[in-house]
Amino acid sequence: MLAVPAVGAESGTAPGGEEGPELIVNGDFADGTDAWWWTPNAEGAVLDGRLCVDIPGGTINPWDAIIGQADIELEEGESYALRYTASSTAPTVSRANVMLAEEPYTKEISTTDAVSTAPVSFEHVFTAGADYDAAQFSIELGGSPNPFTFCLDEVSLRGGAVPPVYEPDTGSPVRVNQVGYLTHGPKSGTVVTDAPASLPWTLHDADGTETASGETEPFGTDPTSGQNVHRFAFDDVDREGEGYTVTIDGETSEPFAIGDDLYSGLRGDALAYYYHNRSGIEIDADLVGEEYARPAGHLNIAPNQGDFDVPCQPGVCDYRLDAPGGWYDAGDHGKYVVNGGISVAQLMGTYERTLWAEAADGVALGDGSLSVPEQGNGVPDILDEARWQLEFLFAMQVPQGEELAGMAHHKLHDANWTGLPLLPHRDAERRELHPPSTAATLNLAAAGAQAARLFEPYDAEFAAEAVATAVTAYQAALTHPDLFADPNDAQGGGAYSDDDVSDEFYWAAAELFATTGEDHYRQDVWNSPLHGDTDLVFPRGGLAWAATAGLGAITLATVDTELTPAQRAEITETLLEAADGYAADSETEAYGVPFAQQYVWGSNSQVLNNMVVLGIAHDLTGEGRYSTAVLRGLDYVLGRNPLNQSYVTGYGERDSRNQHHRHWAKQLNPSLPNPAPGSVAGGPNEELQDPIAADLLEGCAPAMCYIDHIESYATNEITINWNAPLAWVASFADDLGDGA
Repeated sequence: MLAVPAVGAESGTAPGGEEGPELIVNGDFADGTDAWWWTPNAEGAVLDGRLCVDIPGGTINPWDAIIGQADIELEEGESYALRYTASSTAPTVSRANVMLAEEPYTKEISTTDAVSTAPVSFEHVFTAGADYDAAQFSIELGGSPNPFTFCLDEVSLRGGAVPPVYEPDTGSPVRVNQVGYLTHGPKSGTVVTDAPASLPWTLHDADGTETASGETEPFGTDPTSGQNVHRFAFDDVDREGEGYTVTIDGETSEPFAIGDDLYSGLRGDALAYYYHNRSGIEIDADLVGEEYARPAGHLNIAPNQGDFDVPCQPGVCDYRLDAPGGWYDAGDHGKYVVNGGISVAQLMGTYERTLWAEAADGVALGDGSLSVPEQGNGVPDILDEARWQLEFLFAMQVPQGEELAGMAHHKLHDANWTGLPLLPHRDAERRELHPPSTAATLNLAAAGAQAARLFEPYDAEFAAEAVATAVTAYQAALTHPDLFADPNDAQGGGAYSDDDVSDEFYWAAAELFATTGEDHYRQDVWNSPLHGDTDLVFPRGGLAWAATAGLGAITLATVDTELTPAQRAEITETLLEAADGYAADSETEAYGVPFAQQYVWGSNSQVLNNMVVLGIAHDLTGEGRYSTAVLRGLDYVLGRNPLNQSYVTGYGERDSRNQHHRHWAKQLNPSLPNPAPGSVAGGPNEELQDPIAADLLEGCAPAMCYIDHIESYATNEITINWNAPLAWVASFADDLGDGA
């Protein structure tokens, strides 16, 4: 099994036992370089008892420069301790592996150790998952633009080790929203304690002065975390300030603020995520700062093979498409129509809310409000950002005259997976179009129809193109209703397979009806097997790229259309019934989260999408219980949770900052940045589909199945479709002002 440095873990030799024989030959380099090798582009020698290897600059992948030793025997089920000491003339990351030396290059351990000028010793323990006659130890050092010298000493690999026991650092047991609480809004927290009876709590301001006090309410065992907890509330406190803390039983929370307009920064940062992740354009330092500036990626400029003149996968089609632009989806350099569809729809929905919700602030999303290069063109900046993605989506449509004309290709990405880290402009992999799918085509239809009505006041020609594209796509989907993406098509990018597209048909028909007023689209909604079924339109687990019907229902409940009042009320009733369920979950959960489902990949996005529905319910009814549930959800995302973790970079004292991403990768390359502020991590995932999570988190309680590690893609990825509901919710929360 794969292992990483034991954070909060204990490891070593078994008590009373003995270490096995040394498996590394000449690990102290007393015999010069005997038994060691390095890639031909490097040059090594023993200096002062250490192996020092000159690593070239200008390499792309970590495995482009390697130091190693072969012919290592491992026994399945045995636990081994790997130890070494390293230094470097420039800060770097040492990726030490013990692995199969040939395809499929299975790694029994893969580490990410930060190395600088002073020698540092590392120890990692792992358990072999198979027998090996000739495994290899290797350290991958490629990917740096500049040359450096890496020195290695005291290398050892012995059996008889004790596997580490991972204990997450959860900090204080007093859990609060680490950003803060609106002046007149709800204010609540959770404390982890074994105390059976109520405990006194005190609220202190930044000077340490007690400003409020009360008693906790015992809750019992939280089934999502296994923790025994109490809840507490201080709703009546309305004095603005920063640096507040809550103390319970001698333990003090992270600091937080109380005030108005706490979320304007989060609104802007969550939306800036999209400019940061644009494909096909230089990211301008004047907009994002020097740390985040980068050259344009995938413009057919070497080493890129680029997104112009892109071929299909072999055997899929005989034409090529120009499909530049759009947003990189997640940790890879792929661009996906299904993920892109819901993402751009929710950004447009954030803007569209300002056209119908009385409390929504259009100025905060308007021209000149966001960090986009199109500022000053007379178009709301959020629509400018959406257009960057929409034009890519339109370019993915199969041309007229082809067999599947009007359908949309499912995705465009590299032919092979690339390593981490890798800036987009340095990606040398061939780009490929993947087969069209019904799901992608309906995403195109829905997003295009929504775009048509929103862009019409600003660019009638683009709006006409959008609705024509949408109508063509919807008709093509009706003609080909069961073209499903291959679940095994996951080389170089995610599969995003979906064999139930009834929700996409519902969504697309609703958007086309709202834009065109043509009754046959309304009939398609009303005749859908989903219509009127709250649990199918709004799953308790939240909207997602494979569960999009709720987007259509939101449009029909909020946008002025040709529906009769009774028909609109019918749709609204479905939405409010869903919101009632989410609000009830928020009231009964230990941490106030409006979510009571299995924690799976992207659980934070599910929580946030439930909050979107709650926010719309509040806008439609004015009922405070809905906005209260939204704010409790923000509490959860920003620190009031079993791990005491703010899942949003740059927000809170204990924020996630090592999310899975190829060019925001400081954990793997000190010259690269952490994710930009406003990037939300996927969150707890009890299915543990990546090796880091599987090894460290095995047996975790559902809401504890998370680690802030760049290679835990199953718990710590960031994606366009997870940041979209965060942006919507931050916009809603900012519009609440003081929360009265």
